[in-house]
Amino acid sequence: MSFMKGDLLTKTRKLVKGLAKAKPSWLKAMEENPPVTFPRTNGKSERISLPEDVYVKKFFQKHPDSLHEDPIRFSGFDPPPARIFGWRVLELKEQGVSEEEAMAVADMEYQQKRKAKKAAYKRLKEIARLQGEKPPPNPYPSAIKEIQAEERKYVRERFNDPRILEIVQRLKDEKMAFMQERRKAGGW
Repeated sequence: MSFMKGDLLTKTRKLVKGLAKAKPSWLKAMEENPPVTFPRTNGKSERISLPEDVYVKKFFQKHPDSLHEDPIRFSGFDPPPARIFGWRVLELKEQGVSEEEAMAVADMEYQQKRKAKKAAYKRLKEIARLQGEKPPPNPYPSAIKEIQAEERKYVRERFNDPRILEIVQRLKDEKMAFMQERRKAGGW
């Protein structure tokens, strides 16, 4: 039936009309209540853009390190700092502030938040040292450091995994055998 155009109802009607198939019992009910047809697109979907997207792009141009430092957490409820920056600029523009001033104010607020987070963690480490305890993990780690922490266990595992050690030993033995063959042949 793949050579015929149309949906199931149209194809079945054509087969029944051409006597290629017996009339199924569900055909009458389906003709009375045909399935919903959805409009077709031309394969082009509209790009969704939000009003703050312009300012998010400007934020990332000004703070390119923030792309890695402040990742979007899909499971979290806190919006990324770039989105907050864009919302703040729009909010200030609605109050009648010019775009440059609004961006400067939002940028200053972002910088203050970052400094406050760093200062809070620094103070936590100092308190832990004074109490003789191990410093707590950084509550505001960079995305790169988080990824490295996840991969660290796999990096260390390679030194203790017997399968990997066996492969390394086999490679060493093959290299030694190759070197001995070269010496015998007079290559060295």
